[in-house]
Amino acid sequence: MIIAISGKPGSGKSTVAKELAKRLGIKHYSTGDFMRKLAAERGMSLIELSKIAEKDFSIDDAIDSWLRKLAKQENDFVVDSRLAFYFIPDAVKIYLDVNLNIAAKRIFSGPVRETETKKIGNVETLKEELKQRMESERKRYMKYYG
Repeated sequence: MIIAISGKPGSGKSTVAKELAKRLGIKHYSTGDFMRKLAAERGMSLIELSKIAEKDFSIDDAIDSWLRKLAKQENDFVVDSRLAFYFIPDAVKIYLDVNLNIAAKRIFSGPVRETETKKIGNVETLKEELKQRMESERKRYMKYYG
């Protein structure tokens, strides 16, 4: 069984996906981790990578290819990804929503992104970054996927 967990930044996609994978005894994958890796390889933040991706389809193409490859190679896993539902249509789909204030607080205090949030400085700045990131992603998704 493939389970695709989608949602806004800070909604708990990774937390829920990891716990679900653990309880089911299957692998967990994260598009966010994949994107952070791409950003780190380029020496930039996630928001910087997202802005570049608005004009450079190769970034989204790399993510899309990775998702398609996962679905072809494995039958049982949980993936947290905004668009996995699109590329893995037979997956069980779960969407998590969150208030922007709560999302910013969760991300800012979360251990997973500690080094990323230290660059930002405070929760209010992070909220603005999240707004920019969501708008950037919305533009890209509409442009590339309709």
